[in-house]
Amino acid sequence: MTQSDLITILPLLALVVWACALLLVDLFIPKGRKGWTALLAAAGLALTMGLTLAQAGREASGFGGMLRLDGFSTFLNVLFLGSGLLGVAVAYGYLKRMDLERGEFYSLLLFSITGMMLMAQAADLIVIFLALELLSIPLYVLAAFARPRADSEEAGLKYFLLGAFSTGFVVYGITLVFGATGTTSLAKIVEVLAAGSLGTGSLLLTIGAALILVGFSFKVAAVPFHMWTPDVYQGAPTPVTAFMSVGAKAAGFAALMRIFVMAFPSLSADLTPVLWALAALTMFIGNIIAISQTNIKRMLAYSSIAHAGYILMALVAYGNPAVAADSVASALFYLVAYAVTSFGAWSVVMSLEKPDAKGLEINDFAGLGRRNPLLAAAMTIFMLSFTGMPPTLGLVGKFFLFRTAIEGGFIGLAIIGVLTSLISAYYYLRVVVTMYMREGEPQAEGEYWLTFTTVVTALATVVLQFLPAALFALAAGAVLK
Repeated sequence: MTQSDLITILPLLALVVWACALLLVDLFIPKGRKGWTALLAAAGLALTMGLTLAQAGREASGFGGMLRLDGFSTFLNVLFLGSGLLGVAVAYGYLKRMDLERGEFYSLLLFSITGMMLMAQAADLIVIFLALELLSIPLYVLAAFARPRADSEEAGLKYFLLGAFSTGFVVYGITLVFGATGTTSLAKIVEVLAAGSLGTGSLLLTIGAALILVGFSFKVAAVPFHMWTPDVYQGAPTPVTAFMSVGAKAAGFAALMRIFVMAFPSLSADLTPVLWALAALTMFIGNIIAISQTNIKRMLAYSSIAHAGYILMALVAYGNPAVAADSVASALFYLVAYAVTSFGAWSVVMSLEKPDAKGLEINDFAGLGRRNPLLAAAMTIFMLSFTGMPPTLGLVGKFFLFRTAIEGGFIGLAIIGVLTSLISAYYYLRVVVTMYMREGEPQAEGEYWLTFTTVVTALATVVLQFLPAALFALAAGAVLK
């Protein structure tokens, strides 16, 4: 291992070693004191965050060009690690309350984050496949973590089966790309395409790229590859659902941006209509089906599907050099806005959730505005942000997405985005109406770290919308070169 290799992989290596050590240390922590495991997991994430921030502004390539350290990977690694810290915070009290406190939860979380970080740094299709498996396998186990609850076991099995199915598409796509270009390195694929020596292999390359797109569409829950999402989100323990809705989605988009923007811009003429249709269908179907949901977890699952469509909208114009940089920056900005809002909304859901999946109907939020005004105010902020209304970060995020689509010449797609945002207002504001205008006696949990997460994310959702230029500048600095 050279010095360049070590610099490239240092934060990732530190987290892997910490996760393995945590597995061993947890064996000696008594059952009733698994809070120490959570504390150690958070310490490992904080240490890795420090190492990642120390690398900010540096660029390096390691392991023969298979891994890249650049602004793109650093930006996303900070997002993954921040999501991990919030995931540990919301899980700490929840696992105790639900009698699910087992130390391996936190090790699995760390291993999954390691896979996400590897995904952000991957510059080779083989490494992307390895990262996909490393982030997915722990999530399959975590989805079924609430055993012997039947719905959790069902969620884990469904996620595993459909995840394995989608991975097959990715592997087959990689095979075809290799067959067409003779390489799996993204940089070398660009060289082959620039040389114009593919000949009959161009069709093979297009099919391979399309299969990779299908595989990662499963991961980000884009329509029509979204079937697993509502059942898995509903059955999995809620901290797992919260982490999955942010981390797995961001990792999927990291791979899509790395592959298509960096290696396949020349295929945009063939793939743009496909991406356009995926984005439009995902926004429309996700929001329409969410209207009929009465369970808050299923409603947020379809909401997550819809938001995948909004992010895809930014990538439709990836092959246009005039807007390619803005498309990546807009997608990264929106991922941050969505992550902050999503963790906040899920923390409120966890505050009301009771054992045996009670307290998860939207009607269970009735009276929250009177019983717990601060919690209701926070949930209102998150619902407004999801809708894209002021004064929230979600409004700014959608503005950048719609602007990118319009500048790329996709005015029709931007109109669909605006119309579906109006549709989403119905089911998001239904939660607000239920909290403030219906009678009920909801009992919210007063767990410290859960309350802390709710307050921090609510403040961030409001405060950051006054600083959009600074955040967008960070996202623009992370654009792939």
